[in-house]
Amino acid sequence: MSANTTQTARFFIGQIVRHRFFPFRGVIFDVDPEFDNTEEWYQSIPAEVRPRKDQPFYHLFAENAESEYVAYVSEQNLVPDAEGGSVRHPQIAELFDGPFEGVYRLKETRRN
Repeated sequence: MSANTTQTARFFIGQIVRHRFFPFRGVIFDVDPEFDNTEEWYQSIPAEVRPRKDQPFYHLFAENAESEYVAYVSEQNLVPDAEGGSVRHPQIAELFDGPFEGVYRLKETRRN
C-alpha cells in the first residue's frame, strides 16, 4: 500500500470470527492496522501461506477442539463466524459481556 492509502479494518472488537483455513474461532479483543509482531514470528509461518504485512491483524481470544489460547491473525485469513455461539476462552469475561446476538460487548469498565 502507498503511504497515502488507509485500510479500514473489516472486523471489529467483540466480533466472533473463524480462521479461513485452520479449525479455530475466537473473539477479537484488539486490532493492529498492520503487522506488529516479531519478524521471527512472521518467518515461522510457511511461505506458501504467509500473509501480507500491510493489512489489519487481529488479536483473538481463540478456541479449538482441544484448548483456548490467544491468536494473532491477518484479516485475509478471517471470516465472520456463522455459528454465533459463545467462545469458551476464560479471559473473555474479563473484557466482555455476552454474547448478544453473536457479538460480545466491552464491559463498561473497559471502555475508553
